[in-house]
Amino acid sequence: MSLSLAEWAVLGALASGLLGLAADRYPVPVKFVCFTLLGLSGLGAVLGGGDALLHAVTAVQTLPLGLPWLHWHLRVDPLSGFFLVVIGIVTVAVSLYGPGYVREYEHGRQSTAALYLFTGLFVAAMQLVVIADDAFAFLVAWELMSLSSYFLVAYQHQHAANRRAAFLYLLMAEVGALAILLAFGVLAAFGGGFSFEAMRGAALTPVWASVAFALALFGFGMKAGLAPLHIWLPQAHPAAPSHISALMSGVMLKVAIYGLIRFVFDLLGGPRWDWGLVLLLAGSASALLGVLYALMQHDLKRLLAYHSVENVGIICMGLGLAMIFAGTGHPRLAVLGLVAALYHTLNHALFKGLLFLGAGAVLQRSHEGDLERMGGLIRRMPVTALFFLIGCISISALPPFNGFVSEWLTFQAALQAPALHSGVLRALIPVTAAVLALTGALAAACFVKVYGVAFLGRARSRHVRHAREVDLGMRAGQGLLAALCLVFGVLPTFTVQALEPIAHQLLGRGLPSASVQGWLWLTPVSPQTASYAAPLVLAGMFLFGGVMFALLNARRRTRAVRRTVPWTCGFGPLDARMQYTSTAFTHPIRRIFRPVWEVHEEVEETRDPAQPLRLTGLRYQLHIEDRSWRTLYEPLGRWVTAAARRVGKIQTGSVRTYLAYSLFTLLVLLWLVT
Repeated sequence: MSLSLAEWAVLGALASGLLGLAADRYPVPVKFVCFTLLGLSGLGAVLGGGDALLHAVTAVQTLPLGLPWLHWHLRVDPLSGFFLVVIGIVTVAVSLYGPGYVREYEHGRQSTAALYLFTGLFVAAMQLVVIADDAFAFLVAWELMSLSSYFLVAYQHQHAANRRAAFLYLLMAEVGALAILLAFGVLAAFGGGFSFEAMRGAALTPVWASVAFALALFGFGMKAGLAPLHIWLPQAHPAAPSHISALMSGVMLKVAIYGLIRFVFDLLGGPRWDWGLVLLLAGSASALLGVLYALMQHDLKRLLAYHSVENVGIICMGLGLAMIFAGTGHPRLAVLGLVAALYHTLNHALFKGLLFLGAGAVLQRSHEGDLERMGGLIRRMPVTALFFLIGCISISALPPFNGFVSEWLTFQAALQAPALHSGVLRALIPVTAAVLALTGALAAACFVKVYGVAFLGRARSRHVRHAREVDLGMRAGQGLLAALCLVFGVLPTFTVQALEPIAHQLLGRGLPSASVQGWLWLTPVSPQTASYAAPLVLAGMFLFGGVMFALLNARRRTRAVRRTVPWTCGFGPLDARMQYTSTAFTHPIRRIFRPVWEVHEEVEETRDPAQPLRLTGLRYQLHIEDRSWRTLYEPLGRWVTAAARRVGKIQTGSVRTYLAYSLFTLLVLLWLVT
């Protein structure tokens, strides 16, 4: 049943895309039919994946597609079932949100038929990736996922920045796909076949196993956005429509995480501790750099994209810890690291999808993407403001919402480093835990800035002053994800128990200590080591809030409250210029971590020619750039351009020269064959 539901989910997404081709002729009915089919596809993915996950079901099937000697193999097991659930939840939210959001594109320059077509193909491809059971089907689905999302990023192609972002995304996607192809090639060479079953039996030497891991980490890490391979994320996410950004950041990056887990924990035959150390360091660097880059952003969607880099780093930290513990003979602790990574995968899909949907609502109603031009939206869009606040609290890892639980589990895994025999690992892992703590503090500061500047205070532009709340469907999509952020934060014990079949599948054991004290207490290692009771935390917060509300109301009844205009130091009535800006909020952090970015500050003064000491004007300019672009990608681009010019010299325009090339190539091939 689980595999059948997954196949119907794929077909539903494909049908949604194909029916979208009629959108130009019948715009309103086709829109609702397409998003209804997309929602049913997401629901089918949740049901099929949930059945495989909760009942530890493994179902396989061979389809008469593909190559003559290699048909497509499909498989649903607890691991793929979990990722189907992740894909399905966000897809259902997008299906509720989409009809209201795409209304602004219905009378635009682009055809909505293309938007519906590639959205359906994109969702179907992601679902197909996680159920593929051979390298050929996997890579076909992977390429379909990359190509369809490329057209979605380039949807508003009248803007040069969008065309550039789409090209960069496609280029890096293809480079990553080539690395994945080579990684599968190594396993196929030793396993004697392209099916995953044959690859599981491959007897690799340590050197070739490390080569395959390095290729897989590069390929999947590029798609997931690990630093410094992240450079496409802040370019592509602001260019795509917001509901597509929610799918790309909330789901597509997790499909890359699925590929890495499937390759390392399943196909390679077991992780090694040195691979885990590499992944742990890469994840730590990605988490810290991602949040630092996000802090300096003014564009709301670009800021959220950089936070995806941060959260992918946190997921990889959990996976790195799992690999280290598994490779050093501590399977119970390895399960803890794996569960923490999977839990954060689910959580990030929920709160990042919520934040991108909230950002889309703000952009649609205010027509402003720059934080410096927002403000006061909580009065004009109160429901969106509430849901966005839940997303901010969740991504900042504050209880009782879901982001806290998964990061707390990652901390608990890192704090078990004394169990290791290696002194280097015992010293290094606590340092990465400190990096994770710093990352959490900076993320909280970043979203205090975002919410305070965008939703509080006074409006900074005319568009924001005239903003209004979005329609019911867009609020429902946000509300679904916001509610799940609370549910998975308050009931972590049930979530950890649901993830145990994946641990049994990949590591051979579960995490029974997590629920040893019952559903109320989460005890990942033991009750004596650490425990967390999320329902009690929520109850305590409600109790404290009720007591404070009662006390304040009682004080208001006994004392008259004097209302007056706030004092403005003699500068007249309050206006938007008196508020903290996004740039000013992050000024102290920019001073501390200045070497991380390329910072260009300029102050231009204008003086009165008759009185040189009199200042008549002051202009301040600040430009902050991603240092990895200038230090890594620009030199690489110059090298590729120079190499292309040299290779281009063989294009002489002479037919005789081209015939000579063909003859020489034929002779070389004949020599190789014989």
